[in-house]
Amino acid sequence: MTVRTRFAPSPTGYLHVGGARTALFSWLYARKHGGKFVLRIEDTDLERSTEESVNAILEGMTWLGLEYDEGPFYQTHRFERYNEVIGELMEKGLAYRCNCTRERLDDLREQAMKRKEKPRYDGHCKSLHVDPDEPHVIRFRNPENGTVVVNDLIRGRVAFNNEELDDLIIRRTDGSPTYNLTVVVDDMDMEITHVIRGDDHLNNTPRQINILRALGKKPPIYGHVPMILGDDGARLSKRHGAVSVMQYREEGFLPEALLNYLVRLGWSHGDQEIFSIDEMIELFDIDQVNKAASSFNTEKLLWLNQHYIKVDDPKRIAHLLSPHMGNLGIDPAEGPDLANVAKAQQERAKTLVEMADISAFCYLDFETFDEKAAKKHLRPAAREPLEKMREALEGVQDWTPEALHDQVQQVSETLEVKMGKVAQPLRVAVVGRAASPGIDVTLQLAGKAATLRRIDMALEYIRRREAQA
Repeated sequence: MTVRTRFAPSPTGYLHVGGARTALFSWLYARKHGGKFVLRIEDTDLERSTEESVNAILEGMTWLGLEYDEGPFYQTHRFERYNEVIGELMEKGLAYRCNCTRERLDDLREQAMKRKEKPRYDGHCKSLHVDPDEPHVIRFRNPENGTVVVNDLIRGRVAFNNEELDDLIIRRTDGSPTYNLTVVVDDMDMEITHVIRGDDHLNNTPRQINILRALGKKPPIYGHVPMILGDDGARLSKRHGAVSVMQYREEGFLPEALLNYLVRLGWSHGDQEIFSIDEMIELFDIDQVNKAASSFNTEKLLWLNQHYIKVDDPKRIAHLLSPHMGNLGIDPAEGPDLANVAKAQQERAKTLVEMADISAFCYLDFETFDEKAAKKHLRPAAREPLEKMREALEGVQDWTPEALHDQVQQVSETLEVKMGKVAQPLRVAVVGRAASPGIDVTLQLAGKAATLRRIDMALEYIRRREAQA
């Protein structure tokens, strides 16, 4: 048997992290078993589905690198097929027309609630003749007794009594098919062998299995993934921070960091924290996923992101960093090679947004110094070291880290002070803050003209400070 999994999002919003984890688990399962991964867009909710949401889902999948083998298939293109299956069920007496009014259904629900029972349709139209020309829905004739057993890959054996499952609607009054019918037909036609999805769909599973059996088809194997919670124990939502996959890209996360984090939400392999894609494929299996819900921890994701930034190729980091520099109004072509900047900052940034922020000095002058850094390092005692450094640097022709380091060292020796007494005021003068790469690399990246210009600015700052004393 060739394993075939699918990811079937509804295009009513962005691709959220819960959906991305489900897609990842389905993708990994297919890859591990040499199978196929299918992308299906469940867009039958015509009022809420948008082309913008479809694009957001496709963009998110592409960014994460979850390439699909087949699709995307759109349910709105398959209405003829759904109606064909509904007709088949009607011919076999496995579905029937229902013209119960909204008022009658509301009354049924209200009476059931008063009796503290689960609301369900009472089968009123099951044995009645309903004129096909009058407004009606079509309901599936669910078995009245027996048990549906789901041998779930994650939750184990879950049993449902057919007595508790009502005759669900499979076609609405307007002629459009409903979710449970379209999913069944798609999984059947696309020969899906394993359905990995959120556990909010678990209650749909016995209904879908009954429809599949009515059509004479073997149900796929199911695995229902627990939900993701925020750090406060509530279901993950916008109030916990970013939940859209593409928002994480905008906030400077690498796709491999998010994938690594998502695979560890509910699954583990010993104490290992870092997984390459190849390791995920080799080691992951859906039946090892925890039954309990997982809590999203942004600090852990930041730790992973920092790791991947540190170990990645500076050229790739530069490529991913470029749009974040653009957000700051910086054209990376007008300054040092961005790959060299990325290499210098890889140990210092948790996100690409942070890297862009701390690297802006390489391309842009700043108007003010960090107040705390200036108060500590741009004191009157720093005036002489800065004046000496300006004089020394103005004569440097070979603007390399080695030559710049030598100049800082020589000035330190001339003034008979430790290098830090020279380098730190110089760093604040050139960068505007107290932290940067090594002073030699910092000066090289800033460039000669900007370095001299900013030292002048720092000396003016010190003169004003002396005048105020």
